[in-house]
Amino acid sequence: MSEQSKKVEKRSPEVSEKATRRRFKREYKERILSEADRCTVPGELGALQRREGLYSSILQRRRKQRTQETLGSDRRGRKPKPKSQEAQELTRLKRQNERLAEKLRQAELNIEVQNKFPR
Repeated sequence: MSEQSKKVEKRSPEVSEKATRRRFKREYKERILSEADRCTVPGELGALQRREGLYSSILQRRRKQRTQETLGSDRRGRKPKPKSQEAQELTRLKRQNERLAEKLRQAELNIEVQNKFPR
């Protein structure tokens, strides 16, 4: 038998486990960002990313989170519902106010265009 056929026979027919999503603690994220900030030599940042298995987009997102002070809150999914009836009413009224403000802006724009072109 050739060596290639031996290699094929040694492969396991079992399906491997499903890969799980990696999760990082806030301390790890802060440490990686501080290391990335200290990288000044060309190629040093790339070496850090390869060593940690990170993409540049992840670093960009974490820097943005750091400036917004939301670095440790990577919660996904639906937002929790407001607890009180007053809070629900407030959010409903805010949405309604935004819709009406947009309608007003569009109406003012239409009136402005109509005034520019006399009949």
